[in-house]
Amino acid sequence: MPISRRYLITSTLIFLMIGAVALLGLVGATVWLSQRAQVDAGMVDAQRLLRNRAVSIREALLAAESSQRGYILTSNQIYLAPYENAKLVAQDETAQLTLDLASSARFQAMLPRLKLLVEQRITELDKSVSESDAGGIASAAATISNNQGKALMDEIQVFLSAIVIEAEDNLTDRLRTQTANIFALRVGTVLASLMILGVMVGVLITYTRYTREIVQARDDLSKANASLEIRVAERTDDLVRARDRAEVLLTEVNHRVANNLSFVSALIRLQRQAIPDKVAKEALDETSARIQAVAEIHKHLYTSGDVTSVAMDTYMTALLDQLEQTLTSGGFGATIKHDIEPVRVPTNAIISLGIVVTEWVTNAVKYAYEGKPGEVRVLARRQDDKLLVAVQDDGIGMSVGTPARGTGVGSKIVTTIARSLKAEVDYSNRNPGTEARLVMSLEPA
Repeated sequence: MPISRRYLITSTLIFLMIGAVALLGLVGATVWLSQRAQVDAGMVDAQRLLRNRAVSIREALLAAESSQRGYILTSNQIYLAPYENAKLVAQDETAQLTLDLASSARFQAMLPRLKLLVEQRITELDKSVSESDAGGIASAAATISNNQGKALMDEIQVFLSAIVIEAEDNLTDRLRTQTANIFALRVGTVLASLMILGVMVGVLITYTRYTREIVQARDDLSKANASLEIRVAERTDDLVRARDRAEVLLTEVNHRVANNLSFVSALIRLQRQAIPDKVAKEALDETSARIQAVAEIHKHLYTSGDVTSVAMDTYMTALLDQLEQTLTSGGFGATIKHDIEPVRVPTNAIISLGIVVTEWVTNAVKYAYEGKPGEVRVLARRQDDKLLVAVQDDGIGMSVGTPARGTGVGSKIVTTIARSLKAEVDYSNRNPGTEARLVMSLEPA
C-alpha cells in the first residue's frame, strides 16, 4: 500500500514520541538515581561518622585507662598529658554522638545512659589518679581492683557496639541499595537505547519507502507535465489574447463614456445659453459640473493602467482646473487653490468625492464672495486610515437658520453620497469664511 504524507507524518510523530518517552525515562531515571545516590552518600557518611564516633569514644576511654594505670604504677607525669587529652576526646565525642542520634527512636532512651556511664567512668579514673597523687597507691589500686571501672566499661562497650553494629548494618543496606540502583540504571539504559534504536530504524524504513514512492510519483508527474505544459502554454496564450482584448474594450468603453459625458455636458451648456431664466441656468451649470466630474474620472481610467483606483492628486487637479475654467467663463471671479496629497482612492469612491468637491467649490465660488474676487481652497490629506477632504473660503460665512441658497439639490446630493461612503460631513464658520469637511475610511468595508 502506498505511504501517504499523512501516514508518514503520523508514523514519524509516533516514533519520535516513543523515542522521546524512552529518552525522558532514561533522563528521569538518571536524575532520580543521581539524587538517590547523593542521599545515600550523605547517609553513608553519617553512618560512618556515627561508627567512627563510637570507636573514638571506646578508644579514648581505653587510652585514658592506660594512661591512668601507667601514672599510678610509675608516678610519672608524662602519662597525664595523654590521659587528659583522652578524657576530652571521650567527652566531646559523646556529646556529638548524642546530638547525631537525637532523632533516632532506637537510641533515644540509650543516649542519656551512655552519657552518664562515660561521665562515671571518667570520674572513677579521676578518683584513682587523685588518690595516687595523695600518696595512696594502695587505695588507688583498691579502687582499680574493685571492678567498678570494668563494669562501667563493659556496659559502655555494649552500647557502643550496638551503635557500631547499627551503623554497619545501615552502611550495608545503603551499599546494597546503590548496587541495585546501578543495576536498574544499566538495564534501563539498555532498554531505552534499544527503543531509541528501534525508533531510528522505524523512521529510516518509513522514510526510505516514502522517498522511493516520491521518486516514482515524481517520474510519473514529469511525464504528465511534459504534455500538460504544452496545453498550459496554449491556454496561456489564449488567456493573454483574451485579457488584451478585454483591456482594449475597457479602455474603449471608458473613452467612449468620457466622450459621451463631455458631449452631454456641452449640450447642457448650449441649452443654458438658450434659456433666459437665471435659476434654470444655474441648475444647468451645476448639472454640467457634476457630469464633468464623472467624465474626468473616465478620462483617467482609459489613460491609466489601473482601473480599480485613482491617484487623487492627479484627478482632483484636472477636475478643479476644468471647474475653474467653467466658473470663470460663467462670470465668477474667485480663484481655486488646492493642496492634495497623492492618495490612491477606489474608483467608486473617487467619483463620489469628485461630485462632492464640485458641489462645495461651486457653492463657494457662487455664494461666498457674492460675485467679488476671492479664493477657494481644496485640501485632501491622509490621516492614518482615513481620508480628509475640505473646501475652505474666506467669504461671508454661514448664517444659522438661513435657508440654503440655490435649489438645495446639491446639499441633498452631498448627504446621499456621504451616507453611501459611510463618511462624516460637517460645516463650520471660520470667521471669516466657511469650511466644509468630509472624513471617510480608506479601509475596505
